[in-house]
Amino acid sequence: MFEPIVAAGTEYWALAAGERIEFRHLRTIPSAQFRDALAKGRPVYSFQTLRGYVEEDRRHLREAQPDVVVGDFRLSLSVSARLAGIPYIALSNAYWSPYAKLRMPLPEHPVVSLVGLPLSSALFGIARPAIFAYHSLPMNRLRLRYGLAPLGLDLRRVYTDADYTLYADLPGLVPVRRLPATHGFLGPINWSPRIATPSWWKSVPAGRPLVYVTLGSSGQSALLPIVVQALGSLAVTVILATAGRGSLSEYPGNVLVSEYLPGEEAARLASLVICNGGSPTTYQALSEGKPVIGIASNMDQYLNMSVVQRIGAGRLIRSGLLSSALLRQTVETVLCDTAMKDAAQRVKRMIDAYPAGERFASWLRRAVDEYDDRRGRC
Repeated sequence: MFEPIVAAGTEYWALAAGERIEFRHLRTIPSAQFRDALAKGRPVYSFQTLRGYVEEDRRHLREAQPDVVVGDFRLSLSVSARLAGIPYIALSNAYWSPYAKLRMPLPEHPVVSLVGLPLSSALFGIARPAIFAYHSLPMNRLRLRYGLAPLGLDLRRVYTDADYTLYADLPGLVPVRRLPATHGFLGPINWSPRIATPSWWKSVPAGRPLVYVTLGSSGQSALLPIVVQALGSLAVTVILATAGRGSLSEYPGNVLVSEYLPGEEAARLASLVICNGGSPTTYQALSEGKPVIGIASNMDQYLNMSVVQRIGAGRLIRSGLLSSALLRQTVETVLCDTAMKDAAQRVKRMIDAYPAGERFASWLRRAVDEYDDRRGRC
């Protein structure tokens, strides 16, 4: 039995209200800064930011004295957990694995609007190793600062370096080659906050397709008017979660709006889920056997949706090419596509047979036991 302690920024603490978990405040860069770096193709974390993170990590680890530390894109733990001598488990997605066999797609970038998508994609294919190397520099500099060997110039190693690396994905969806024994598939991690449902929740009209829309905390709120315009003209009912990022003064009569919605329940009710293409919401939808339209902006979203589209369970739309006409046509196509619905149902059955919680507990115990063995502790 493990007692969890969660160190996180305070921005979303309210969503975990009612959970029996000890929370500790962790300094993080603002979400807007994170999104801006992604949009402009800059490294998300500077050396100075990462160094500050390491010192804060080390303080928390000294005070909490955990038996194992688990990080979800807290890259500084690659240094701080090792310095503290605590086994470190990194959560990631298999498409970021150095062992994945995937082509890296071009995310949204200002150069696309300047020279067009075909030429931009070709140039990105040539420049991608240098771009990944550039993004790897802050972490390599950080590791050298604390006496650790650099990780090389493959950004995927920076994103997944740990004593144990667990992929929140199903095995077989992302092609990988010869994973080390310390890497493994955990399965999708689905979670919805315990929040009050809006007043309209129990009176959602029946009799026509229900479309659940959430562009998420990292989605582009500027896309919301286009999405609403497209769906407002269709014979569907829309339930929309804004995540507090943008709203309109007026919505069509078939669009029901709330800041947050219980995602698992919303996906269960829906015929189709539209999101920013990130893995949490797409897996939430696929766990209910529902197809996904992902309007992707950053590299993570493109990688995830390329996998979903490859297995036939959804459609990828580039956010830079989004129009009301394109989205309307895509929604109509997906709602009538029985093969896509069947593919989503197949993934649901795979998820049902691959519970992440049991595997996570097993990896936690393994990490602690192997560390105790190394230290000669009973």
